[in-house]
Amino acid sequence: MTTDFDITICGAGPVGLALALMLAKRGAPAQRIALIDAKAPEQAAGDPRSIALSYGSRQILEDVGTWPVAADAIHQIHVSRRGHFGRTLIDRIDYNLPALGYVARYGVLVAALSAALRQTQIVTLRPAHVTSSSEREDCVELRLADGRIFTTCIMVQAEGGVFSEQSARSLHRDYDQTAIIAQVSVSAALRHRAFERFTVEGPLALLPQDDGYAMVWCVRPQTASRLFSLTDEEFLGELERAFGSRLGRFTGITPRATYPLGLNARPAVSARTVAIGNAAQTLHPVAGQGLNLGLRDAAVLARLLARSPNPDMLQRFAAARQSDRSITITLTDTLARIFASGSDSALSQAALGFSLAMVDAIPPAKHMLAEQMIFGRRT
Repeated sequence: MTTDFDITICGAGPVGLALALMLAKRGAPAQRIALIDAKAPEQAAGDPRSIALSYGSRQILEDVGTWPVAADAIHQIHVSRRGHFGRTLIDRIDYNLPALGYVARYGVLVAALSAALRQTQIVTLRPAHVTSSSEREDCVELRLADGRIFTTCIMVQAEGGVFSEQSARSLHRDYDQTAIIAQVSVSAALRHRAFERFTVEGPLALLPQDDGYAMVWCVRPQTASRLFSLTDEEFLGELERAFGSRLGRFTGITPRATYPLGLNARPAVSARTVAIGNAAQTLHPVAGQGLNLGLRDAAVLARLLARSPNPDMLQRFAAARQSDRSITITLTDTLARIFASGSDSALSQAALGFSLAMVDAIPPAKHMLAEQMIFGRRT
């Protein structure tokens, strides 16, 4: 049977766009690749959210010609436990890198990838909504909301879990935490230094961006409701008490937003359908690894499908990605749960603070942690 497309990618976020570009670069016929998304390109390009990119992700973006983008470099990452001795400092100099990672706007990155896509013959269908898919022995049939029906040899789900109900196996964990996000300004910024501060209710991350910081503060839902109801001045006072005085005073904040946190991991692969990025795993933001893990998914899948878009390659993909996915999910899940367990006075929390000091004092341990965060498990 002749299908309409060899590969159809559902989802035109950074991961789906990068996959399409990598497939074309590696020799897959561009006119046989379809990219579908429910949003118009202009909608996605205007998204102001901040995202963390590792140096390894920069290398992936360079490979498809979409780097540099407007971004703030992270040279150091300071990790500490509030109220306890111990911290670790990861520095780009120790790894001979220009940066450990970068903080960019989601819309800026999507716009750069979309511009590169327009230089190819990849078929884009957007705005278009997939209402159903049916996997057959020799193809996948997709139906769009406007009534169009077409077939594809391989379908890639890259749309943030839209197809989650089709997954055969699912790992779900509710962390009983809510993330509060905003941009904050301070009186004594430390350029290019990111902070990960573990508190009794969850991690507090400050990522350098523009003249201030992108804030992700993870707390229990009831605490999030209380903090969200405060005035800006009151909120900044609470933030300063939680974070400390390393950056001087917190002097300003943009409108706040919240979202619940949980772990969803759905790595199952069927004969002709595969999920990557947030459609395969939605992680706690504790280490900023979600997008980076998704881009590594895309890089491996592109290398395999460019050779031949057939079901055998999907099984090889699942095997190739198992280790990196497992390590990254375990790392973020462990940090999210353990550092938020117990009271500040608990012995376990003192031990966790001490463990940060030990990581800093043992170069091989720190190197392993940094290597996973920057590059993941390479395959």
